[in-house]
Amino acid sequence: MKLVVFGLTVSSSWGNGHATLWRGLIAGLARRGVRVVFFERDTPYYADTRDLHALSDAELVLYRDWREVRARARRELADADAAMITSYCPDAEPASALMAHAFGGVSSFYDMDTPVTLARLQAGEAVDYLPSGGLAQFDLVLSYTGGAALTALRERLGARRALPLYGHVDPAVHAPRAPDPRFACDLSYIGTYAADRQPVVEALFVDPARRLCDRKFVLAGSGYPADFPWTDNIWFVRHLPPAEHPAFYASSRLTVNATRADMAAIGLCPSGRLFEAAACGCPVLSDRWEGLEAFFAPGEEILTAATPEEAVAALSLSDRELRRIAEAARARTLAEHTADHRAGELIDRLQAAYDGEAAAEPRPGLLARP
Repeated sequence: MKLVVFGLTVSSSWGNGHATLWRGLIAGLARRGVRVVFFERDTPYYADTRDLHALSDAELVLYRDWREVRARARRELADADAAMITSYCPDAEPASALMAHAFGGVSSFYDMDTPVTLARLQAGEAVDYLPSGGLAQFDLVLSYTGGAALTALRERLGARRALPLYGHVDPAVHAPRAPDPRFACDLSYIGTYAADRQPVVEALFVDPARRLCDRKFVLAGSGYPADFPWTDNIWFVRHLPPAEHPAFYASSRLTVNATRADMAAIGLCPSGRLFEAAACGCPVLSDRWEGLEAFFAPGEEILTAATPEEAVAALSLSDRELRRIAEAARARTLAEHTADHRAGELIDRLQAAYDGEAAAEPRPGLLARP
């Protein structure tokens, strides 16, 4: 099977969650015999922060202008079994037009930012990574968020078949490591700055730091403004490459998961950070949102909180109790939430779309898993 992807980025993990997810997914697909060709516009922003220059399991096509790569894209589509456009792809419009007129395989759109997409539509804002005609042209629409988001994709954007493809973790990358003194702390948080996520960050991370002056807190991420409410016991890591995430989590007694408001409002929105921390054996303290229990059992595999008081209470748990929760979460993650699991789900969804849209003379087993 050959899959062509037109995406945001797989080469730079700076300020986005797409790259790490795609690296794991591509590795999982490769293990199932799927060849992936990933088209990424070579923007200065990601070029300056690139932490991956080639894919060992797939082909990365970096280009500066759609016109220079259009012929290459057409050639790659000619013998592809499936093609996909992701949210925030800067050339989603011409790529979708090319797929509509020069591709006979399974066409798909993967919205890795569905709550943002729907919130912008609700506010009357333009969503430049959506084709002008909506999503009706695609055989399959995948969403990083489930539940009500799937209904909205069908009703608001005309998706004919909308299914979830949640976040995941690659256990080959995220696994228990020895602690690193640079990151040693009582409570950690990894995440880019987002204004609508800030109330959760303040409630579960900043306010506890104010109250527990003798404890150490470490925040890693980009985009934080000068007026962020730092305290003397919060250490800041401006950018943490994915390769250092395991050591970061291994050095954290507990780590915070903070969900963006739009995602929490829709529910069924697990961040990839949840699975990464769990795979590394770090206990997680998360905000609450509908559907969390579908991924981890609150109180058994994950801790939840809505207030600084609840966050402080979580920090007061014994090391033994935190280890028990972390071990249960890691077992659940390895059993259900790895890149291999999601790769298998993606192949199954593409196969189902192919079967549903098969022509009069189908190609037997085209998308069959080896």
